[in-house]
Amino acid sequence: MKLDDTEQAMLAGEAGPAPRLAMRVLARLAPVYGADRLLPVTRAHIDGCIYAGRAGLDYAERLAGLDARVSVPTSLNVVSLDRVHWRRLGIPEPYADRARRLAEAYLAMGARPTFTCAPYQTDAAPAFGEQIAWSESNAVAFANSVIGARTNRYGDYLDIACAIVGRVPAAGLHLDEPRLGTLMLDLGPLPPGLVERDDFWPVLGYLIGALAGEEVPVVRGLDARPSDDQLKSLAAAAATSGSVALFHLVGITPEAATEAEACGGRPPHSVQTVTLDDLRRTRADLRTARTDGVDLVAFGSPHCSLAECRTIASLVSGRRAAAEVRVFVTTSRAVRDLLARSGDLATLEAFGASVVADTCIVVSPPLVPPGAKTLMTNSAKYAHYGPGILGVDAVFGSTEACIDSAVVGRVVADDGPWAR
Repeated sequence: MKLDDTEQAMLAGEAGPAPRLAMRVLARLAPVYGADRLLPVTRAHIDGCIYAGRAGLDYAERLAGLDARVSVPTSLNVVSLDRVHWRRLGIPEPYADRARRLAEAYLAMGARPTFTCAPYQTDAAPAFGEQIAWSESNAVAFANSVIGARTNRYGDYLDIACAIVGRVPAAGLHLDEPRLGTLMLDLGPLPPGLVERDDFWPVLGYLIGALAGEEVPVVRGLDARPSDDQLKSLAAAAATSGSVALFHLVGITPEAATEAEACGGRPPHSVQTVTLDDLRRTRADLRTARTDGVDLVAFGSPHCSLAECRTIASLVSGRRAAAEVRVFVTTSRAVRDLLARSGDLATLEAFGASVVADTCIVVSPPLVPPGAKTLMTNSAKYAHYGPGILGVDAVFGSTEACIDSAVVGRVVADDGPWAR
């Protein structure tokens, strides 16, 4: 490793024991990334604040005990409980204590209490070309692809090390060459109205992730400019079904004004056509349930934006979820506070929804009622991880279909253009 004077000093312990430990971690792992030097970063996002076992808690508390401090603005991902309403939501005290301690350790190191998996929809969002150290797969994909910032997928433990020393391995998506598209996906003709639906974008993203493998996918054939929320659901789905950390949408994302720009003027390694039938099969793959009963409905993976929450509130106004159906809307604390002030929170709660901040049902399994069998969701990420983590079957559908299903306690189909 070629370390500069500042990095050498940190490795030698001249800046204290915490930077020394963090630099040791980076110096060991950088060659694994193929790097022989480090790059400075200007912000970080931490995923290690999710409680996944005692090791992560011990590591964070050890760093905090060494007086570790982040050296760049650092946001925090979701944690494993709603930090305000965890008792009301039925989180067991021992679990809550460990989750709280983990969050407090990262706050003690100077991280901001953002507690969201969508930091790009907050003031923590990076700028185009900014070198950052972000974790959380959907956030990495969005930052690289939609914003044009530069980060690899940094996992737990490494993310806080990068934040403490303000450095990352000089490799991968921090550099120009690895950001060039290598797989061209031609989107075939689609029926009118499909692209405008909120359930189109997660399906497209899930298919992109399944096809991409280790390639950087480029999609051509999209005419309409998607909203940030639609791009968010695409990015999350692509990062869920595959290891996609960067995608290009020709004419839409900032490094893909043209096909030539997206691929650096070179032909892609391969070209594949994506048909409506491919998308239909992918949509079907997001359902594991064999029956139509629904007892759990969830929105918010990634966290719902204010606009998404208000859309849900408008659709549930004056209605009531079936007594046997538990409904969750997961979002950031900042958005929940805005909903409370606008009256939308009261509308959602009158419907029977629990509006949960700081966390989501996948990283806080005690939220899910014992005996829950079938989850319906508009999130490809929830549909993908629900069966394995929560032990429930999944049904994927549009936001409107999820709400209609919550009202009657069974799957209500909303196929629309999908059936044409």
